Amino acid sequence: MNQLTVVARVIEKSAIRYTPAGIPIASAILMHSSQQVEADKKRLVEFEISAQAAGEISGQFHELPLDVEVVFTGFLVRKNRNSKSLVFHVNEIRTNLLD
Repeated sequence: MNQLTVVARVIEKSAIRYTPAGIPIASAILMHSSQQVEADKKRLVEFEISAQAAGEISGQFHELPLDVEVVFTGFLVRKNRNSKSLVFHVNEIRTNLLD
């Protein structure tokens, strides 16, 4: 199964673009920061990841404010067929962290 759920903040957004079929695509860079336990030791985990949302959710994704923690769920895919870089494709957004 390829599913990722992460609490992150939008730190950079691009203009909405459209596929040749007219599907809207919203792109952004997400920033995650948390403390995790590994081998019984606390570890600070920070990363940035490229993310995008397609279709109906793209408008909601594009309208998210910068620097506000949000729960994103989706899947990872290669940036293109020959790339080793990953892009997080968001298909669910929860603005309430307690849900």
